[in-house]
Amino acid sequence: MTTGIYGLAVHPNPLPELTKTYESTLAALSSIPEHAAYRQGAQALTLRKLKIVQDANGDIAEVEKQLDEGQIEQAIAIAKDELGLVGKMTEWKAYVSSPSPYYIRAADY
Repeated sequence: MTTGIYGLAVHPNPLPELTKTYESTLAALSSIPEHAAYRQGAQALTLRKLKIVQDANGDIAEVEKQLDEGQIEQAIAIAKDELGLVGKMTEWKAYVSSPSPYYIRAADY
């Protein structure tokens, strides 16, 4: 069996893997302040995706259709990338706004 996508192997048990990855993403997001727009957006998206997986009752084709991210293995890869991004956003504190040193107020002119 093959996904037909070079370098992307068929996952033997994709839905539990996807669920675990979404849950890990939600746990990682909890380290970002609740008011941060990044956390709010990523959390809402991840919760929506997790609900799709949970409501599908094991129907992989239904999950693929609802997620609209290609094959289930592609959805897993996307979920893992999202989880990795949460780690980077936390490391970089990219959700913290700071004024640019190049910012010039219009009132200064």
